[in-house]
Amino acid sequence: MSSVSPRERRVGDGARSLIETRARATVDYALARRSTLAEVSAGRRSTHEVCDAQTYLIRAARYHGQAAADPCPLCGGDGLAHVNYTFGDCFRADTNGRARTARELLDLADEVSEFTVYLVEVCSDCRWNHLLASYVLGTGEPLERRARS
Repeated sequence: MSSVSPRERRVGDGARSLIETRARATVDYALARRSTLAEVSAGRRSTHEVCDAQTYLIRAARYHGQAAADPCPLCGGDGLAHVNYTFGDCFRADTNGRARTARELLDLADEVSEFTVYLVEVCSDCRWNHLLASYVLGTGEPLERRARS
């Protein structure tokens, strides 16, 4: 079960819609997701192959994820969450690849020139996980040139 309160979920929904209007270079992986689910349904792939989320991903979904409106497509449980991971040259090495909330993404989009967000769907009940989308956020301003030493 997700530790996100109903109030935080509403705030996250508003932030999510703002992000969708500001995102650029969006890649949607819905077809790949549908294909994977069809292969499992047809018996060409086992659930053990697709329900392989690592412990860190499950933990990130529990504490940083936003509860999904739909149940898990495999187990039907309510443990499905969406997690945003950020990558970019603007981040220090220790914060690159960090899970962030939708509100944090909006704040970063106003402060940072450009970074990529990967949206991952994770079920904490059966360990299903799949990349849903990737997109670019940020101000779009070029990075300042650094002096060479």
